[in-house]
Amino acid sequence: MSTPGTRIPLWAMIVVHAAILGVTVAALYPILWVIGIALSPSGSFRVGGSVLPDAPTLQNFIDVVSTMQGDRWLFGRQLANSLLVSTATSVVGVSLSATAAWALSRFDFPGRERGMSAFLITQMFPSVVVSVPLYLLLDTLGLLNSNLGLILVYATTSVPFSVFTLKGWFDTLPTALLEAAALDGCSRWQTFTRVVLPLSRPALAVTALFSFMTSWNEFILAATLMDDPLHWTLPVVLQRYVDDYGTAWGPFAAGSILVSLPVVGLFFLLQRQFVEGLTAGSVKG
Repeated sequence: MSTPGTRIPLWAMIVVHAAILGVTVAALYPILWVIGIALSPSGSFRVGGSVLPDAPTLQNFIDVVSTMQGDRWLFGRQLANSLLVSTATSVVGVSLSATAAWALSRFDFPGRERGMSAFLITQMFPSVVVSVPLYLLLDTLGLLNSNLGLILVYATTSVPFSVFTLKGWFDTLPTALLEAAALDGCSRWQTFTRVVLPLSRPALAVTALFSFMTSWNEFILAATLMDDPLHWTLPVVLQRYVDDYGTAWGPFAAGSILVSLPVVGLFFLLQRQFVEGLTAGSVKG
C-alpha cells in the first residue's frame, strides 16, 4: 500500500484501470445482450461481438405491455398483482418481524433460544417442499387464486429471515440508551416505537427491500397457487413465453427488463439506507 505523497507508476495505473474496465464489461455484457434481444425485430440470438440489433424496435415491449384478455388490460392487472402482493408482504412481514426480533433480542423468556433455532431451520426447506401443503391449506380456506392467500404465504415465509436480520441490528443498540428512555418515563412500547424504530430505519429498509424482492421474483408458489391469468404475478407471466415448442425470446427479454425496473428503482431509492443497513454492526464501540 502506497504512503502519502508516493507517486503511483503509470504502468500500475494502466493495469488497474484495465482490470476495472474488464470486470465492468463482463458484468454489463449479459445485460446488454438481453436488451439487444428485446430490441431485435426477430427476437433471436445474435452471434458476434455486437449485442445491439441493426434495426432496433420497441415492438417486443409493446407486445408485452399491450397484452389483453377480452376488454381487460391483462398486463396492467398482472403488474398490479405483483406490486400489491410484494408491497403487502413487505409491510406485514416487517411489522411482525420487528416486534418478534425485539422480543428475542431484549427479553428473557423460556424457549427464546429454541425459537431462534426454529426460525433458522425453516430456511433450510425450499419452496417446492411446502407447495403441496400450502396448496391444500389455501384450498380449504378458499384462498386459491387470491392475492390475500399469496400475501399470507409470502409473509409467513419472509418472517424468519426478517427476524434474524432485525435481531442482529437490535443487539447492537446500546442498553444505556434504552435505560435513558425508561428514566424519561417511556414505557416498553414507547421505547420501542419512539426510540428503537427510528434508530433502526436502515435495517428496516434493508429487510423490507429483501422481502419485496423475494416476493417480486418468487415463481414456484405463485405458479402453483394461481391458475387464472388475471391473478398471475409477473414471474409467472414470463414463464408462459416458454413452451414445449419453443421460446418467444423477444417478448421474454422485453418482459424480463420490465420486471426488473421496479426493483432497480427501489435500489436507487433506498441506496443510502441499504448501505448503512449492511454495514451496521460490523464495528462496535
